Amino acid sequence: MQKLKKYLLQAAAFLATLLAGTANAQFGHLGYAELPQLDGGKTVLFYPTLAEETAVRQGPFEFSWAADAPPSFSNGRLVVISHGSGGSPWVHMDLTRTLVHRGFIVAIPQHQGDNYQAHSRPGPESWARRPLEISRAIDAVASYPPLQNFVSTDRVGIFGGSAGGHTALTLAGGQWSPDRFKAHCEQHLKEDFNSCVGFTTRLRGNALDYLKLWLARRVIAWRFSDPTPQRYTDARIRAAVAMVPFAADFLPASLAKPKIPLGLIIAERDVNQIPKFHAEAIAQACEPRCEVLLRLADAGHGAMLSPMPPLAPGSIEFALLGDPPNFQRATRVNQIHQAIAEFFAQHLLPDR
Repeated sequence: MQKLKKYLLQAAAFLATLLAGTANAQFGHLGYAELPQLDGGKTVLFYPTLAEETAVRQGPFEFSWAADAPPSFSNGRLVVISHGSGGSPWVHMDLTRTLVHRGFIVAIPQHQGDNYQAHSRPGPESWARRPLEISRAIDAVASYPPLQNFVSTDRVGIFGGSAGGHTALTLAGGQWSPDRFKAHCEQHLKEDFNSCVGFTTRLRGNALDYLKLWLARRVIAWRFSDPTPQRYTDARIRAAVAMVPFAADFLPASLAKPKIPLGLIIAERDVNQIPKFHAEAIAQACEPRCEVLLRLADAGHGAMLSPMPPLAPGSIEFALLGDPPNFQRATRVNQIHQAIAEFFAQHLLPDR
């Protein structure tokens, strides 16, 4: 009888922790699996497991997880992460671990032609394809046999930063077009140069700037004149968080009333996507029907990345992604991750 009472108390404590979804909820270790994509890429999958983790290395990063381990208890909800342009799953591993420790299952698809292994189709061409790739990732998780008793895909969350934030805004009901991208860059090219040309070059205040601006205008006018409205939603996605998104090409009215709960994270020292043209513009369009989870006065564009990849001093990546002086990365990044996890807990878990 005493053992039964002890078991019931343990079960009740576990259930209370599960329903509360608190930051201290621990759902075992990090399980890992790879799901093949139709385009030849792979979606990486993370989930709670009781199996022991082992050390692994991915490029410059060192992690630990339990590969192909049996799943354990979870809260039954899936969050899909859309990586940034040229990005990888590995720069979102700290957020992933936070989410898994809150009981979520996390999938990170590889965006075709715009990832760290293949970067030939960034920008509007990728943005049009990304939301469908999120849907396919949800399909893949739903049909993955080991998880079929642990996950329900009727209430899914989407998180994205930068180009991934564009994905999240689209799935929240946003409408955009390549022609709006072109119009923004024609009007604000010098002010928002990095958004319009990506990581190819920078303005440096010298005689070459005129040539860079001239060439950028020609390329943008040639490639991005299609006025066709782009929109895509998936009824399974029920909450979205967009961090430092590229957003200047959205029709503001399309996000005035987001179709699902939408959270925004704004880094006020972002030099890659200037907030007034992007995240702040969306906030002004959708508040109070969306929620600004955090305004980070001391953060730059790279605050969405954790762990931060090694950035060579003097490189374009260092200039656009490096942390501003006085940015307390360890404290701030944990604050960001907890805010994202709490937003998804509020909107995806049935008893919140």
